[in-house]
Parts: sequence; structure tokens; C-alpha cells
Amino acid sequence: MLALANENGRRAGARNVEFLKGHIESIPLLDNSVDVIISNCVINLSDRVLRESYRVLKSGGRLAVSDVVTRGAIPAEVCKSILLWVGCIAGALDEQEYCDKLAAAGCGQIEVEPTRVYRIDEARDFLTPAGIDADAIAPQVDGKIMSAFVRAVN
Repeated sequence: MLALANENGRRAGARNVEFLKGHIESIPLLDNSVDVIISNCVINLSDRVLRESYRVLKSGGRLAVSDVVTRGAIPAEVCKSILLWVGCIAGALDEQEYCDKLAAAGCGQIEVEPTRVYRIDEARDFLTPAGIDADAIAPQVDGKIMSAFVRAVN
């Protein structure tokens, strides 16, 4: 992945980027050294990732994440499904909990911008193979699962 990232950076003519190998819970960078952090999902599963992001962000630095977020409680039967876990739903944070975790890490100007709210008709395709009666749980999940941009500032 590093070779591909470096090649893409070279082809794009990007001279102000650096690609490093590291672990998301222990970012190999100095405190207050990063202008922007972007991620395309699942950083919400570890509070340490959020704290590390805040640690490396410069004052005024920005965090921008595309993630799966919920609005309200999701039934345990949905969260227990391995199929749904792989699909990021079972581990999704409630939007308020996500905001609270970012605030606890030190971030400010936190916002969650829904990019797609999933309706029960769309969920039926992955609920049914998981053995979940979509019609029975529709009132509990319809419109509560969404893809969203999560943003924050140091």
C-alpha cells in the first residue's frame, strides 16, 4: 500500500505529502505536527485512535472521517450478526456518542453530516440473509443507520 500511495502521489505531482507505515493507535508522528487527518471508516472502534488523532493535529488542524453512524439504539439481534459486523453496522457509534468521544479526546467544532441515511427497504437485502425479519425490526432501525462525514478541529 505504501508503494502504491507513493506512486499515486508522484503521478499527482504531490510534493507536500508523506506516506508512513504505522499503527492507527500509535501514530508515528510528533505532537502538533499534522494539518489534516482523513479516514474512510472504522476509527470509532477505539478511543485511543481519536486521542492519537488529536495529539498529532496542529492547533486548528482538521479531522475528516467518512464512517457509519447510528441515530438511536440498534436492536441487539442486528448487532450480533457477523454479516452486519463485517459491514460496519454493529460497531457503529451513535452520532452523539461519536461527538462525545471526539470532545473527550480534545476536539472541537465537531459535526456529523449524513451523506446517506439507510431505509429499511435498502437494509432488507442484508438483513434477510442474516436471518433477521426486516419487517419486524423496521420501526427500530428504519432511518437510524447512516453514512456520514464526521469532522472536528483541534
